[in-house]
Amino acid sequence: MNRFGLISRYPLVVAALIAALQSAAILYVVESRASVLRHGQEVLLQTAPIDPRDLLRGDYVVLSYDIAEIPTSLVFGSWPLGEKRQAIHVRIAPGEGGLWKVMQASFDPLPPAEGTVVLKGTVSYVPDRSTGADLRVAYGIERYYVPEGEGREIESARNEGRVSVAARVSAAGQASIRALMLDGKPLYEEPLY
Repeated sequence: MNRFGLISRYPLVVAALIAALQSAAILYVVESRASVLRHGQEVLLQTAPIDPRDLLRGDYVVLSYDIAEIPTSLVFGSWPLGEKRQAIHVRIAPGEGGLWKVMQASFDPLPPAEGTVVLKGTVSYVPDRSTGADLRVAYGIERYYVPEGEGREIESARNEGRVSVAARVSAAGQASIRALMLDGKPLYEEPLY
């Protein structure tokens, strides 16, 4: 029997195995995100205005956060020079009005601490520490998809400081948006699936 004999003799079994593997891969991706939403620590993040020339691309709102700009004075430990796409760990804690603020950051892992959450983000470019330039951090929650035609109104509210995001953060530091908030009330909430 040649090496394709099994396929020609049992095509339905092979097709079922392939379908099962594909289904398992899709289920893993969906369940990973749902697990963060189900079990992650909830944090409330204030959105920040961004350059108006890049506000809306299609049917999603571009989001920036106050915690995305980290002063070098809050970064502890080793400092990689001139590297691109560097992972960073950012400790946040509740601040005024229930909004979470940056307490410290490190390019090395940060240990858990009571009353805080450690987010894992990415710095696209690490400047020389002596410049004192803030680090710009992306957390993977910079886009939120909305129903068609509703983005501009949300962006206007965001630019007025009225939009915040309720996010869940896994123990590994992965963030996922749970709800888009307008004036402290949920505007859109994410289903688990």
